[in-house]
Amino acid sequence: MKVVAFNGSPRQNGNTAAMIKEALAVLEMEGIETEFIQLGGNLLRGCQACGVCRKKQDMRCAFDDDKMNTFIEKIREADGIIIGSPTYFADLSTETKALIDRCGYVSRSNGNFLSRKIGAAVCAARRTGAMHVLDSINHFFLISDMVVPGSTYWNMTLSLQPGDFQKDQEGVSTIKRMAENMAWLLKRTRE
Repeated sequence: MKVVAFNGSPRQNGNTAAMIKEALAVLEMEGIETEFIQLGGNLLRGCQACGVCRKKQDMRCAFDDDKMNTFIEKIREADGIIIGSPTYFADLSTETKALIDRCGYVSRSNGNFLSRKIGAAVCAARRTGAMHVLDSINHFFLISDMVVPGSTYWNMTLSLQPGDFQKDQEGVSTIKRMAENMAWLLKRTRE
């Protein structure tokens, strides 16, 4: 079993990354292989709705001038996916949106390879907007026929400065429980 996680923040060691790494640590303790991918800060184009992936059905986006096809391949190989994004103007980072749109289009054009994978969203916010970010990522998971584990609260933290997530005791325990639930689901659906 493997979970691939995408940090949609350009801050490689910020609060979104810390949330993801907290979840991955729990999954690794459960014996699940993990991979952390720095998505934010990569130059990714948005979906052009060109339809080439639908015509070719080769499991790839038509645009090969960025890392998206590498990311899509890692998602195809994984049993679970964690997507994290900071809150930018009450929404996702542009890289996170590009990942969702392009991967989703390629999946739907190629037999819906996302179906029944386990997906979890995490979000860091300065003050507000986190619910919209979580909803956007979870909408992607749900429309892709994926299974989304819950937790004891929303998978978010109110964090501004790097390191603030570790000070948010409720946020840390929420992320740990989400990862425990993800591991529980993976073990029951993949073994």
